[in-house]
Amino acid sequence: MAKYKEFINQLPTIKFVHKEKIELSSPFLNVAEKFAMDNGTILLLSGGNLDCARYHILAIKPWLELTGKGNNLKLAYKNNSIKLQADPFVLVNKLIQYFQLPNTQLPNSQLSDPAPLLPIMAGLFGYFAYDLKNIVENLPQTCIGTELPDICLYAPSAILIHDKEKDETTLLIPYLNFNSDSKQETVATDYVNKIRDYFFERLEKKISKTKLENKNSPINKSYLKSTFSKKEYIEKVIKVIEYLKAGDIYQANLSQRFEINFSNNPFNLFKKLYKKNPASFFSFINAETHQILSTSPERFIKRNGYKIETRPIKGTIARGRTKKEDKKNAEILSSSIKDDAELTMIVDLMRNDLSRVARADSIIVEKHKNLEPYDNVFHLVSIVKGILSQGKTSIDFLRACFPGGSITGCPKIRAMEIIDELEPVQRHIYTGSIGYLSFHDTMDLSIAIRTATVFNKRILFSVGGGIVFDSDPEKEYQETLDKGKTIMDTLASNTSTINHNTEKAWVNGKIIDKDKACIPATCPGFQYGAGLFETIRAEKGEILRLSDHIRRLNKGLRQLFNEEPLNINWKDVITALLKENNLNSSTAAVKIILAKNDEYSEFPFFAAVFAKKYTHRLELLQKSGIELIKYPYPRLTPVADHKSLNYLYYYLAGLFAKENNKDEALILNPDMTISETNTCNIMILQENTVILPQSDHVLNGVTINAAINILKKENYEIKKQSVFFKDLLSCSNIILTNALMGAVPVIAIENTKIKYTKEVLEMINSNIVGY
Repeated sequence: MAKYKEFINQLPTIKFVHKEKIELSSPFLNVAEKFAMDNGTILLLSGGNLDCARYHILAIKPWLELTGKGNNLKLAYKNNSIKLQADPFVLVNKLIQYFQLPNTQLPNSQLSDPAPLLPIMAGLFGYFAYDLKNIVENLPQTCIGTELPDICLYAPSAILIHDKEKDETTLLIPYLNFNSDSKQETVATDYVNKIRDYFFERLEKKISKTKLENKNSPINKSYLKSTFSKKEYIEKVIKVIEYLKAGDIYQANLSQRFEINFSNNPFNLFKKLYKKNPASFFSFINAETHQILSTSPERFIKRNGYKIETRPIKGTIARGRTKKEDKKNAEILSSSIKDDAELTMIVDLMRNDLSRVARADSIIVEKHKNLEPYDNVFHLVSIVKGILSQGKTSIDFLRACFPGGSITGCPKIRAMEIIDELEPVQRHIYTGSIGYLSFHDTMDLSIAIRTATVFNKRILFSVGGGIVFDSDPEKEYQETLDKGKTIMDTLASNTSTINHNTEKAWVNGKIIDKDKACIPATCPGFQYGAGLFETIRAEKGEILRLSDHIRRLNKGLRQLFNEEPLNINWKDVITALLKENNLNSSTAAVKIILAKNDEYSEFPFFAAVFAKKYTHRLELLQKSGIELIKYPYPRLTPVADHKSLNYLYYYLAGLFAKENNKDEALILNPDMTISETNTCNIMILQENTVILPQSDHVLNGVTINAAINILKKENYEIKKQSVFFKDLLSCSNIILTNALMGAVPVIAIENTKIKYTKEVLEMINSNIVGY
């Protein structure tokens, strides 16, 4: 932790917290909306009138950020950051200790009567993903994950708290002591005033239409994809029951994850969910690369001074369609022997977890099997309380209980092993925890159920249930749908009035939904990159130079695989696909893929065609041309003559360029002469001569051949010669070509600017692309 100690010395301390009562002219949710699209904004909303739903809390403008996956952590302050290898729980504990508020900030009533105090004055807000279980226990890790962090915590510059019981709103801003000099109090005061001014300015500002435009398009539920089919989920439930019969466990929580395309505004969806079913632990987290929307009804753990508690939920039944049916369902759940046993097991598990950090004689079950009603379900809830042992911290308490027993099973470790075996994807936020840990011995975290993640234009959410010995697999599957009903129905509202257009693909002779296009994992095309592809541009339905592309494709089939061309009319296939995807009036990128099947397959190749709208790369880059960098690893392979699926070398070269803030990587021959770039052919125009870099193996580009034919008609002489990197730096009019971009100029090679003549490019493109 040497790096940590060095970094921590740069951080301020907190000596005081500015506190003022304010009046809000808008509902709290509308106030939060003004900050919702800012990185690090966290909103904790308490819906309903339960005793655990007293406060709304908004945390904004973070001055410190902790993120990471496993033990690989990143701590960021202002414009500085460090990467650490550390236990995330240990690091969070160190941060809380470092920023611990002095006792003068906390009234003496902290221990005797917590009611007058605000729940948090300064601290960390965010989430702990379920997958941090692997830090707490030594568990198998056999399911696939995402790039999303396991931990995401922010220290906000301002906290807004609304006490629903008193109808009072308080603004809190920490005085950051920067340890500069004797003027540090003035510096801290200036900082508070700056944050205060920022808050009130934003409060008065109208919401930007570009940021919070209400353009939420409904989503067709039939396009929801799950990690399981109904049959598969039921089979997994049966597998859990087999483990129960074998004595491995008494209960396990099994879940399925749904996902669907989502390009709407996540906060607008969050508002809809809250208005529809305002549960006690709603939360919204804008983590910049992704957003978390939680509608959880369940408290995981809470600390207030020495007082600690947990509120496990077990037992669920759908609400009735009539008052009579509703009452009957409530009675069925309350009298259910199965649900009673399930909740009792989890209460015992949580009592055991609390006993690790609480005084042994202090743990009590204050309430058991309390019936709580929500919009679409009833739940049974218990409240377990205790007194934290002296010397134990919030992180000790969290680690002792994490992840929550109500969403893992009993015994917890074996249940988590079985979950990992049966669920194909990591849970991430689902069944993790969301909330705050203060710098003054308070903490409140929810269990992240009924929780969605918006990431990469997708929305993901998981639903599950506890499986016991006498579980009915069919009913367990239905229970997951009941629990996900609010999110599903909110996503799908008004679908009958919307025309849903899903991208299509042509695969092995038929047009299907693009997301259902799958290549067999056992085929050589997947395992070794044994295959070919062609990228083709279509302009308003016209497929440019299709015959040249197919000629090159067929040549590759013969030379690499000793196969004759497939008996497919590619023009008809592409034309049909363009029409199906509504691309006949725009520019489209078309890709043909042929991947070698295994020897037992009916067809020699897996064949697919994809088409999508194309935006010119220079438009996306907002540049007049391409910037190059030399890739340090020369290439020599006869496969380079073909457009093969064995593309890793070029993919890595492209990443190298991007990591060095360039657009394309120059590919070199073994003798260090120029060959091509990772996606383009190269030609150099010198007066009336076109120089093509000499290369033993290089892709025979369709577009560069079209450009050469045009230049020949303009009386240009075509020459092939070796071109060294240092010689290239002194050239002008270096032109790159590929099927999608046409001809584009090189404007820089590493630190050297390259000149070009615009008129020549316009002449080439007007002939080969038509613009």
